[in-house]
Amino acid sequence: MPNSPASDDSAITVLGTAQRAAWARRVVPPVERLGGGLWSVPVPIPDNPLRYTLSYLVPGDHGLVVVDPGWETEEGWQALTAGLATAGAVVGDVLGVVATHVHPDHHGLSRRLRAESGAWVAMHPAERDNLPQRIEREPGMRRLERVGRRMRGDGAPDEAIEELLAQLGESTPGINDMAEPDVLLEDGDPVPLPGRRLHAIWTPGHTPGHLCLREPDALLLLTGDHVLPRVTPNIGLHPERGDKPLRRFLESLDAVAGYDDHEAFPAHEYRFAGLAARVRQLHSHHEQRNAELLSVVDLLGRPTVWELAERMSWARPWAEIGRMRIAALAETAAHADFLVDEGELVWEGKEPGAVARLRRPV
Repeated sequence: MPNSPASDDSAITVLGTAQRAAWARRVVPPVERLGGGLWSVPVPIPDNPLRYTLSYLVPGDHGLVVVDPGWETEEGWQALTAGLATAGAVVGDVLGVVATHVHPDHHGLSRRLRAESGAWVAMHPAERDNLPQRIEREPGMRRLERVGRRMRGDGAPDEAIEELLAQLGESTPGINDMAEPDVLLEDGDPVPLPGRRLHAIWTPGHTPGHLCLREPDALLLLTGDHVLPRVTPNIGLHPERGDKPLRRFLESLDAVAGYDDHEAFPAHEYRFAGLAARVRQLHSHHEQRNAELLSVVDLLGRPTVWELAERMSWARPWAEIGRMRIAALAETAAHADFLVDEGELVWEGKEPGAVARLRRPV
C-alpha cells in the first residue's frame, strides 16, 4: 500500500494520540477502549512497513463482532486474543466477523476465528468474488500467469518479470483458502449484531467490495483502508475485474466526506477527526498524480506503463520498492486509464499480447 509519498496530518485532528506516538516510535500501540464502547486491537503484520492492522471489537447485547481480525500468524492470533481479554471477552464471545476487504492483513485470521468461535463471516458480494481462491478457480490462467501477462503488456522487461514473479511465488500461507462469507452486506445493510446499530457503506476503489462501517449513535466510521490519516491506499487497475478503480474510489470518497461529524477509525496508523478535509487532501493527491503522469508522458512521448511507473515519485526509490512494483504498476495503470476516460490520453497497442503505450491525443 505505501507506494505513494505519505502526506502530513495537518489537515486533520489526531484522536489516537497514543497510536500516533507509537507509530512515530515504530512500535505497536496499546489496546484501547474507544467511544461507543468499541475497542481497538493492533494485530501485527509480518515484514510490512504498515506494521499492524487495527482490528476493532464492536460489542452488542450478547456478544461482539470483530472487524478485520488481521494477518494469520500465531503472533497475530495471540495479539487478537490478548486484546479480547483486555476487553473482558474470550473467543467464544465473538458472534461475527466483518471483513472490510479480503487482503490478508485484514481477513487472514477470519478463518481461524470462525473455527474457534462459531462466528459468522460477512463481507460485500463483490469482495466475496475478489477472494483469491475464487479468482484462482476462474477459467483461464492462474494468478502468476495472469500477473506475468499483465506485466508484459505494461512493458516490463523479462528479467524484472522473472524477479517479481519469483518473489510473488513466495505466497502467504492460507491465502488461497481464506474464509468464505456466511453473510453478504450490501450498501446500507445492517450488521446483524443485536443491541448495536452498525451499517455497511460500500466504498469500492482499493478493492471492488471494500466496506466502511458506520455507527450512527456514537458518530463513528470504521474506514478500513478507504481513508487513512497519512497513507494513500493503493488503487490499482486489474483488467480481469473490468472496473474503473480510481473513478470509483474518488466517488466513494465523496460518499464518506458527508460524515465529517464522525470520528474516523481506520485500519492502520491512528484515529482522527476531519473526514471532509482528509477527503479533499486525497482528491488533491490524485490530481497531482494525474498531473505528474501527464508530464512524464509529455517527456517520453509514447511510454509504456512500466516506463511511466519507474519515473513516477514513490515513497522509496523505484529500485528499492521490490515486489511492491507490481502494485505500483497497477496504480500507474489506474491513473492512466482514468486519464484515457477523461480524454487526456490515448492507449496504443491495448489488444491482448501487445505492449500498451500511452500518448496525448492528436
